[in-house]
Amino acid sequence: MKQLAIFASGTGSNFDAIVKAIEEGKLDARVALLVCDRVGAAVIEKAQNHEIDTVVYTPKLFPDKSAYEEAILHDLRSRQVEWIVLAGYMRLIGPTLLAPYEGRIMNIHPSLLPAFPGKDAIGQALDKQVKVTGVTVHFVDDGMDTGPIIAQEPVPIYDHDSREDVHRRIQTVEHRLYPEVIQSLLPKEEYK
Repeated sequence: MKQLAIFASGTGSNFDAIVKAIEEGKLDARVALLVCDRVGAAVIEKAQNHEIDTVVYTPKLFPDKSAYEEAILHDLRSRQVEWIVLAGYMRLIGPTLLAPYEGRIMNIHPSLLPAFPGKDAIGQALDKQVKVTGVTVHFVDDGMDTGPIIAQEPVPIYDHDSREDVHRRIQTVEHRLYPEVIQSLLPKEEYK
């Protein structure tokens, strides 16, 4: 069974979706670790409720990004983590993690990249008055939402939609699509 680490900074709705998919047998993996960069984030309690190991590091307490990521790397290696899944993690991943996990770090973003990268993608879409936004799952590189795209799914925006309407519609797609994509990328175990 593949060992995943989920990196999250907030409420953890995609964390919940991934854990639920595992519990329902739709995702053949184990969440070995939650990595969080915000003390008090709601996702921490969710991980504790599922008895998932959790580390919370405050980046400002480290001399630089490399030292911060070295601490995380130690935790990943000690749990034999094979894949990193970003789920609302609001930091760019640096070379300290990118190198050892090349091609094994993925992210989910609430737009059809390359449109509306970065923060507040839903607000960006509403400001531009587009009729379609969506969800993108992509591999992580050293840019902001610039890695190779794995999967995308469009989400309509209707004339009288509020931000909450669009957010809810996007999350419905995210919570189904992300576990499916993760499962599709995990190498199948060979039985001898």
